[in-house]
Amino acid sequence: MMKTTSVTVTVPATTANLGPGFDCIGVALSLYNRLKFSLADTTTIKIIVTGKEASKISTDKSNLAYQAFVKLYEHINKNPPPVLIEIDLGIPLARGLGSSATAIIGGLVGANQLAGNPLSETEVMNLAIAMEGHPDNVVPALLGGCRLTASTSSGWAVCDLPLHPDIVPVVAIPDFELSTEAARQVLPKEFSRADAVFNCAHFGILLRGLETGNGDWLKAGMQDKIHQPYRKSLIKGYEEVRLAAVNAGAYEIAISGAGPTLLALTNSPTTSTVAKAMADAWKNQGITTEVQAVKIDLRGTVCN
Repeated sequence: MMKTTSVTVTVPATTANLGPGFDCIGVALSLYNRLKFSLADTTTIKIIVTGKEASKISTDKSNLAYQAFVKLYEHINKNPPPVLIEIDLGIPLARGLGSSATAIIGGLVGANQLAGNPLSETEVMNLAIAMEGHPDNVVPALLGGCRLTASTSSGWAVCDLPLHPDIVPVVAIPDFELSTEAARQVLPKEFSRADAVFNCAHFGILLRGLETGNGDWLKAGMQDKIHQPYRKSLIKGYEEVRLAAVNAGAYEIAISGAGPTLLALTNSPTTSTVAKAMADAWKNQGITTEVQAVKIDLRGTVCN
């Protein structure tokens, strides 16, 4: 069998949390980062980054994709080979769309391919969760679709959640960043029982709304008391954008991941109106925004 010397890994963006689904649910979206890994004849690594915000990505051993690449080789007790990594960015950085998850998944999957696929998909997923610290982005980035992940005594339980085809996500990506660390620092260390019960009930309603497309369930199910009430203060214009989206016909909006991207759930007749309303609302706040309707990526990470 001919040894693989080069592989291109395409990893989708993700939106995590979806209102009350904090740190456990994520959806793969049709925005992508592509990472090409080629075995090199040198003794050093080389990393080339292209695309928007390429200058913000490190090109030394601190690069997250390279760290994930090394992590897999360490896991199988082998020395990582010299490698050329070419990264093409199609997902904005630090916007709540899972850019770090694409680096982790890309690095792990690329290394696994070059090493001859010693690890199963589940083993790669477990390594990714360990690196990321939570499953909500890396699981759908790897597997595609909408995924609910829960810890068990023996590892992780992953559930593939159906999304009604009439639901169209719209992402509004502002031209400012918000780090995950900053977004976590504003969260309280403890929550009341009432808030926990509220989120459990609304998350159940949200899952049924996503499956059936029932608008009333989607509106109710996107309500949250665990993270969004605290994080929205970090996102200038949040209330104005939310009101504009809902008035234009969106079921509801959510902070995508840690933010600042806001995601609206719409149906086809309202999608363009909602997108324009969100862009205009942020423009009125002096903020430039990239707004677009996206598809659910059902394939997850693809290698070629």
